[in-house]
Amino acid sequence: MIIHHSPLPSVDIPVVPITDYVLRRTSVHPDRAALIDGTSGRTYSFAELSDAIHRLAGGLAARGFGPGKTLALMAPNVPEYAIVFHAVAVAGGTVTTINPTYGAHEVAFQLKDAGASEIVTIGMFVDVARAAIEGTPISEIITIDGADGTTPLSAVTAEPLQQVAIDPMDHVVVLPYSSGTTGLPKGVMLTHHNLVANICQCDHAIVYEPDGEVALAFLPFFHIYGMQVLMNGLLANGVTVVTLPRFDLEQALGLVQQHRITRLFAVPPVVLALAKHPMVEQYDLSSLTQVFSGAAPLGAEIALEAAGRIGCEVVQGYGMTELSPVSHTTPPGMFKPGTSGVTVSNTESRIVDPDTGEDQPVDGRGELWVRGPQVMKGYLNNLDATAATIDADGWLHTGDVAVIDADGHMTIVDRVKELIKFKGFQVPPAELEALLVTHPSVIDVAVIGVPDDEAGELPKAFIVPAPGTSPSAEELQAFVAEHVATYKQIRLVEFVESIPKSASGKILRRMLRDQG
Repeated sequence: MIIHHSPLPSVDIPVVPITDYVLRRTSVHPDRAALIDGTSGRTYSFAELSDAIHRLAGGLAARGFGPGKTLALMAPNVPEYAIVFHAVAVAGGTVTTINPTYGAHEVAFQLKDAGASEIVTIGMFVDVARAAIEGTPISEIITIDGADGTTPLSAVTAEPLQQVAIDPMDHVVVLPYSSGTTGLPKGVMLTHHNLVANICQCDHAIVYEPDGEVALAFLPFFHIYGMQVLMNGLLANGVTVVTLPRFDLEQALGLVQQHRITRLFAVPPVVLALAKHPMVEQYDLSSLTQVFSGAAPLGAEIALEAAGRIGCEVVQGYGMTELSPVSHTTPPGMFKPGTSGVTVSNTESRIVDPDTGEDQPVDGRGELWVRGPQVMKGYLNNLDATAATIDADGWLHTGDVAVIDADGHMTIVDRVKELIKFKGFQVPPAELEALLVTHPSVIDVAVIGVPDDEAGELPKAFIVPAPGTSPSAEELQAFVAEHVATYKQIRLVEFVESIPKSASGKILRRMLRDQG
C-alpha cells in the first residue's frame, strides 16, 4: 500500500459543535462586520450574528424543533442564510440545503428523502416551495424576507437558546445532496465534527491575516464549497463575508473595488473571465491577495494568465461534498501551476488503479482515495451507496482520476466515469478542455464522448467562441492535433452559446450527451 501523507503539520481538532467553533472569536472582535449583504449593504457584526443565531434557535425550539428534526433551507446567499443554518445547529437539528434553482419536483424529492419538517426560503421561491411541500409534513412556509402569505423569519425568534447537547462526533448537522452523476441525488450526512475538522485542516493551507480580511461570497452556500470554505470557514477565521445572491461579473468586480476584497473564491469559469474579459480592466482589484479556484479542474495556463492580469496568486484546491469538502489545496508559497495542491493536514491519500486495485507510485495515474476526519458519515438511507464509496478501512473512493507528483502535489486528470474510450485508449476530457480554452478564439469549452460503432466513442468538443471571433472546426481541430497524441484528437466540433454548468461550476456533461 502506497500512502501519501500530508506535508503540512498536523492540527488539533476540538470536539465541539460547529457553531461554537464558527463563533469562537466573537468576544475578541464583537463589533467587526461578520456579514454584509452586497446588494443592500445590510450588515451584522459578529456580536449581532451570534445574538441572531441564538434567538432564532430559541424560536425554533419553542416550535418543537430540535434533535431528530430536519429543516430545509432554500435561499440564495444572504446574511440570514448563516443565521438559519447555525440556529438549526444550536437547536440540535439538521439542516438540508436545497438548490434554489430547483423545480418543485426536485425540491419535493429532497424534502421527502431528508424527512424535512420545516422549510425556510425567500419570496422569489415561495411558489416552488408551496408546490413542493404537497404530500409532505410541512404545512407552513417561513421566509427570510417575510413574503405575503408566509411566516416571516423575524416572527420565529424568541429568548436566546444555548447549544442543545449533542454528540459532535456522531450528530448529523447538515444534509447537502450530491450532484447525482450516478442515479438519484443522495443525502450526504456530515457531522458537526466533519465540519469543524475540515476548517481546522485548512489552517496551514488557507492562512488568513488575524486583523481581519474581507472576502466575496457568490459561490452558493447550499453547495459544500460555499457552505464550508466560505460561510463557515471565513467566519471561523474572523473574515468579513460580503454576500452576493448570484454571480454577476460587473457586480462582483464593483464589490471587490468597493469593499477592498482580499480573498476571492471562484470556479474555473470565473477565473477564465478574470483572465480574458475586457471589463476587468475597468476596476481596481489591487486589494486582492489571492484568488482560490475549486469545484472543477483549472488549467495551468488560465491560472497564470489571470494571475498576471490581476496581480495576485491564483491557486486551486480539490474537494467534494463527501469530504466536507477539502482534501487538497495550495498553501502559501507552494503554488504549482496546474495542480490542486497538497494533501491537507490530518489526511491521507492513495492513487489506485481502478481496474487492478493496485496502488500507483509517484506520478502514477489512478483513482484518488482519501482518508481523514472530514470523510462523511455516509449517505442517508443508502447503505449500498455508502459501502460502494467508503471501504471497510475508511478510504473514500472519489471517482476522480489523479496523479501525485514527487513534490506531493495532486493533479486531477478526470472522472473515472467521464473518461472517453477511443479505440481502447482512455481520453480525459479535462485535458482537452484545458488545452482548447488557451486558444484565443475560445472562451469556454466542454468535451464529451459520442458513441461510435467503430471507435467506441469519439471525442466531441462544444465550443463557445470568444466575442468577435469565428473560428472554424478545422482550425480548432488542427490546434489540438499539434499538442496531443493522435487518439486524443477532437473528432467532432459544435459551436454553442454557453456550456451548461451546475451552480458549483461543474460541467453538466449529461445535458451535453442528451443533445448529442
